[in-house]
Amino acid sequence: MSTTHTASPQPTRREGGRFLRSPLVWMLTGVVGVGLASSLASVGGVVAVVGSIVAVVVYWAVMRYVARRSMPEIAMPGAVTQALSGAAIGFGFITVSMLMLLTEFSFTERPGNGLSIVASMAAMQLGAAVTEELIFRGLALQALEKLCGSWPALAITAALFGGLHLANPDATLWSSTAIAIEAGVLLGAAFLWTRNIWFAVGLHFAWNTTLGLIGIAVSGHASEGLMTTDPTGPDLLTGGDFGLEASIVPVIVSLLIAIPMLVAARRRGNLVPMRRGRR
Repeated sequence: MSTTHTASPQPTRREGGRFLRSPLVWMLTGVVGVGLASSLASVGGVVAVVGSIVAVVVYWAVMRYVARRSMPEIAMPGAVTQALSGAAIGFGFITVSMLMLLTEFSFTERPGNGLSIVASMAAMQLGAAVTEELIFRGLALQALEKLCGSWPALAITAALFGGLHLANPDATLWSSTAIAIEAGVLLGAAFLWTRNIWFAVGLHFAWNTTLGLIGIAVSGHASEGLMTTDPTGPDLLTGGDFGLEASIVPVIVSLLIAIPMLVAARRRGNLVPMRRGRR
């Protein structure tokens, strides 16, 4: 009596699993999902807060079911402490930069309900900070790290972050370069130092919110804050219509913060070495 053997489907399933777990696949899947959630975050108000929550859920689902990896970077224990620590640095970064440039701006108090202005600004910037950090530091940086190491991943994500800001109002090649250094390098360094998304979110949120409340444009987008602030000095110092982020001063200050973070990240063993080709 002869027996007939059928081919086992296991190899195909394993190949499919490996494909889904490849960094580029889960990165692109996550970027699309979180990107869709960011459309809610851009509405403002309560909808922006809901959008940020949806973005975190989407990120968790992609990492859990597509990448099949743990997510210590979005762990809830310690999240508030990490976010507040990042916010302190973000607030300090903008405050120091502005103190060096006070004579280059004119300030006028803006009428309106202060509490309402703060709440609206905070909700909008929370949505932006959460979704952008999940996309650039959570997905892109970590995926590229697995492919080519931390240093190339930091450089690529910084360049992408700056390049995408070319589409913003009043953007120039210089403003995008400045954003790539300030935001791309500083926020990337913050994540590599702590390996915590909430720290980067806190830094990003405080940075944008502080600028907005002062009444300075945030990456080219006009801000209706507590004051109306107009640049009076040269664009290289004030950033012109694009806002403070196109000023040379915060570029220098951001590097003075980012470099020690990267040194500390290296000492902690948080950097993934560059991959070498097989011989």
